[in-house]
Amino acid sequence: MKKDDVSSIIIRTIETIEGLEAVRKLEELVWSKEEAVPVNQTMAAVKNGGFVLGAFFEKQLIGFQYSFPGFDGKRSYLCSHSLGIHPEFRKYGIGEKLKWVQKETAAAKGYDLITWTYDPLETVNGYLNLHKLGAVCYTYLENVYGEMDDKLNAGIPSDRFLVEWVINDSKNTSKSGIENEYPLAISTRTEDGFLIPENIDLNHSSQNILVPVPGNFQELKRYNLSLGIVWREYTQKVFTHYFSLGWQAVDLVKDRHNPLQYNYLLQRKETRGYQDGD
Repeated sequence: MKKDDVSSIIIRTIETIEGLEAVRKLEELVWSKEEAVPVNQTMAAVKNGGFVLGAFFEKQLIGFQYSFPGFDGKRSYLCSHSLGIHPEFRKYGIGEKLKWVQKETAAAKGYDLITWTYDPLETVNGYLNLHKLGAVCYTYLENVYGEMDDKLNAGIPSDRFLVEWVINDSKNTSKSGIENEYPLAISTRTEDGFLIPENIDLNHSSQNILVPVPGNFQELKRYNLSLGIVWREYTQKVFTHYFSLGWQAVDLVKDRHNPLQYNYLLQRKETRGYQDGD
């Protein structure tokens, strides 16, 4: 597919057994057979407030997004469970297109909040979720799915950011970037083409803090799995500490001085769409 063909991609809901079976097969290709959601589960979600979106190019399913209703005892919301793109069709912005259609579809169904999780060390996902979509995170979840054997997650604890995307919040728009030089919560150095974490600083009190992460985490893990585990441990400690004291992650951009480094922007929470106890 060429860039000029992107406009011909069609995104629509999938509600048939045959369509959901095609989604399951695409999941197997993206992750693994064990991680694919059974069709009886996705069909049950579709019939009870959830939905599955498919992205099609010349009638071929090349991407999908699966959501189901969530409830935490206080509020209902849409839980965005998975989004996958065929390996041959990545880097065309299809994931972003699926997310915006997801937001429109959720609003039409009466939802006002979408939540999902992602690995904060996966910068492609982080850049989309926080920078492009305008979502935020102030909840860090440790080893959410336990040990995972798929090719993206094997060998490292499955820690995740819990993202919130308020549907009718005018602030949920793409961000222009981080303009100022803010203090770093982790100092870094570069060695053999990879980012190495050094010292952690948990004593910052400014409004804005930067948390660096490697921009090539999957490559870094293949190079040195132990280094990947160190990055998990360092960032877990930093994020859990600052989130507990009232900061939230609001953006992620590439470092202007080091192409191997991305920086999360943490800001002190003043107000947000939902307060505890609402």
